[in-house]
Amino acid sequence: MESRTTAVPSGPVTAGPATTAPDEITGRLADQLIRLSRRLHKSQRHLMEPLGITPAQARLLRTLAHCDEPPRMADLAQRLEVVPRAVTTLVDALEGLELVRRVPDPSNRRVIRIELTEAGGAALLELRGARRTAAAELLAPLDDGQRAALTALLAVLDEEAPHGGGHRPSR
Repeated sequence: MESRTTAVPSGPVTAGPATTAPDEITGRLADQLIRLSRRLHKSQRHLMEPLGITPAQARLLRTLAHCDEPPRMADLAQRLEVVPRAVTTLVDALEGLELVRRVPDPSNRRVIRIELTEAGGAALLELRGARRTAAAELLAPLDDGQRAALTALLAVLDEEAPHGGGHRPSR
């Protein structure tokens, strides 16, 4: 794998020559975002490997952590935007690792809810560390000011995500 060093501008970043068409810039930006996302996911997967948790399982754990009460399988499927069978498979695997457990709903014994175990909470902390490490590696070429500027730009895009069509990443 070849190593490449790229100079990072310290001042304001401009779109380049005025002759570059807006859709060329948009296309180039889309390609860059996809490549960076893939690099981040690859690094995160590598860091998660020792934990024995897949990215899909990690996403389910993060989703559970953001629920006010233990959700039903159908609620998880809706939040994750996947079919219920996929959630069953993920929960089965995480239950086998003792990171989640199925619990009866107190008001309806036919309903089963999913909750994090203590080990699941600890695994979630490790996963957050892996995500931050992966992000730190990706963002290493940027200084603090550039990171702050990138964060501000991405916040604008994150807030403008279309309702229903876009998916907001869990933090």
